[in-house]
Amino acid sequence: MEKGVSARRFPIHIAVFLAPAVLIYSLFMIYPLIDTFRFSLFSPNEAGNLNFVAFDNYVKLLTDPDWSSSFWNALYNNFILFLVHMLVQNPIGLLLAALLSLPVLKGRQIYRTAIFMPTMMSVVIIGFIWQLILNPLWGVAETLMWHVGLDAFFYPWLGDEATALITLSLISVWQWVGIPMMLIYAALLGIPEDLTEAAEIDGASHMQIFWKIKLPLILPTLGVVSVLTFVANFNAFDLIYAVKGALAGPNFSTDIMGTLFYRVFFGFQLQIGDASMGATVATTMFLIILVGILFYLFVIQRRMQRYTF
Repeated sequence: MEKGVSARRFPIHIAVFLAPAVLIYSLFMIYPLIDTFRFSLFSPNEAGNLNFVAFDNYVKLLTDPDWSSSFWNALYNNFILFLVHMLVQNPIGLLLAALLSLPVLKGRQIYRTAIFMPTMMSVVIIGFIWQLILNPLWGVAETLMWHVGLDAFFYPWLGDEATALITLSLISVWQWVGIPMMLIYAALLGIPEDLTEAAEIDGASHMQIFWKIKLPLILPTLGVVSVLTFVANFNAFDLIYAVKGALAGPNFSTDIMGTLFYRVFFGFQLQIGDASMGATVATTMFLIILVGILFYLFVIQRRMQRYTF
């Protein structure tokens, strides 16, 4: 009887080791998240006192013309930013990782370092450098394009509403493509050599080995990369702010959820900050990210595990 009781006794040492991490995570993550949601349910009156308004702030954000137009514009731009990274950054990262994993490639350490280096640079510096490069007055882009005979295609991409967001998205792709490249490259290195060697003996080419053997085995890694891309893009703020400021010009064409939250919460120029509406925007951002992650976990990941794509 005593042995059964001791076997079922709660392992105290696990609680002791987990307690600091749980405490820190709860203090800096869980509590601010809950308090932000709580604060979004209140709204200040004319005297500055907070009144409980339930979900009125969310209704205002989604339906009030003074708020909804900015919200839907920022959400749309966020999806554009995400799609550019998914359709450009991740395929390029996959291609680079596949090339780096080829046994016949020489100097892969140099290529790997050069491609990954921009991810270690400050986003402010990246934004400032690309502003100088693309500036139509003193930038070097037009001169470089002139030397290769492409000066007729030069355009002030950052100054046009139709091209500013795509241009910033491609700048972000250039900076962060090293992240998916390294994750996928590590997954490719983890594939047993016996599988690829057996395929080579059977006469399979490098392309056939990649599509038939390697790609199915790294699908979980591709799923993780997709989730990280989704979360990073819907939390994006720094590059847009560094290049275009809080107003995300021209004419809010580069406005995303992060810059919208900044203007709403802190205020900007003649706009007075509204903390309760800022908390509403932040909570909405969290819910959008949560829905995307749940969709991946319960729909895409299950299909990956069963190879039913």
